[in-house]
Amino acid sequence: MATDQRVPVTVLTGFLGSGKTTLLNRILTENHGKRIAVIENEFGEVGVDQELVIGAEEEIFEMNNGCICCTVRGDLIRILGNLMKRRDKFDYILVETTGMADPGPVAQTFFVDDEMQQKLTLDGIVTLVDAKHVWQHIDDSDEVKEQIAFADVLILNKIDLVTPAEVEKLKARVHSMNSAAKIYTAQDAVIGMDAVLNVGGFNLDRAMEVDPKFMEPEYPFEWGGVYDLPAGKHRFTLLDGPDPAMEVALFPTPGGLKDVEMQAVLAFSGEPEEVAKQSTWEFDVPTAGRYALFTQHHPDEFEARVEGFTPLETHEYKPDHEHDEEVSSVGITTPGDLDQKKFQRWLSNLLQTQGPDIFRMKGVLSMQGLAQRFVFQGVHMLFDGRPDRDWKPGERKNQLIFIGRNLDREKLTEGFRTCLA
Repeated sequence: MATDQRVPVTVLTGFLGSGKTTLLNRILTENHGKRIAVIENEFGEVGVDQELVIGAEEEIFEMNNGCICCTVRGDLIRILGNLMKRRDKFDYILVETTGMADPGPVAQTFFVDDEMQQKLTLDGIVTLVDAKHVWQHIDDSDEVKEQIAFADVLILNKIDLVTPAEVEKLKARVHSMNSAAKIYTAQDAVIGMDAVLNVGGFNLDRAMEVDPKFMEPEYPFEWGGVYDLPAGKHRFTLLDGPDPAMEVALFPTPGGLKDVEMQAVLAFSGEPEEVAKQSTWEFDVPTAGRYALFTQHHPDEFEARVEGFTPLETHEYKPDHEHDEEVSSVGITTPGDLDQKKFQRWLSNLLQTQGPDIFRMKGVLSMQGLAQRFVFQGVHMLFDGRPDRDWKPGERKNQLIFIGRNLDREKLTEGFRTCLA
């Protein structure tokens, strides 16, 4: 196998007060020999692309327009793109999220954009857990549950503030939520750099026991519709709704909504049109054809419509942070070769029907007729799979894991076994 020339990226997350900044400072000052570019989403006083100079080789970029998991995926792609123009200045990227961020959509960035996928590889998600205070949030905070569930590495920090018995209780709890993550304990975020950087959490060689998956994409808009519009002026009207205004974006599309979803993400992270309630947005269509309209909120909330036209296609996008069931993980290990077409059909149907409840998936598969291991991973409902190194004699088997809510172990296992050749 050729050496992977892509830049590795670590996403550092953890609930408020868990010790992310302390760990970040350790990473930036440790003698690990890496030049690290840091994208940081903790403060709001510096412009999105402004560079902060610190007394080390690293470069820091701050994102100041909201929670990274909700609103700035487009900005993240843009900053990463600008960063790659200075590829010679660094050899590693670290993205620190806010304490309230769901890391799933951040990780999704490295799968949803083709250019990012070619130049960057998501090495892993590192989650810090406040060993003393996490019990105040673990049962009722979606963010805490998701940060734990999405992790490749879990660092139980501040263990000096609790008893050994309490540490063991916490280990058991987080392991029940994410049996695939490597779990470490720490005081003052003191942890070996090899536990945090180049963990191989997303290339699977060092992660045969780190096997996970994600959930449906979360977009900065709730609705999209495709219209067949003639050239000329058109009107989009709305009435009173629960919010004072609604952002909208319009794009010509060669087919349907899927063709321009990424454009819409980027537009909503910039300056989309804003329509106040009880108002009208007048827009020009230069040439007749199909156009995709994306709206921040569902049109039904405002009785909103494009006057005189009915959409040919519509889709409701899942709003963020609407998860309230317990998190668990289901691992599957079974011998035998898989029929690739059967597996693809099963997985596609699974993601379509249970996507909202599945956070992450990852695995190493034995495909019929393929001499190499087939490694795959999922980020939300996005899937990436490819041949890896050759199987060693006697090594062939299938290993995969699902992490999410309301998982039915028996149904998942039986469904996977139907894919065997």
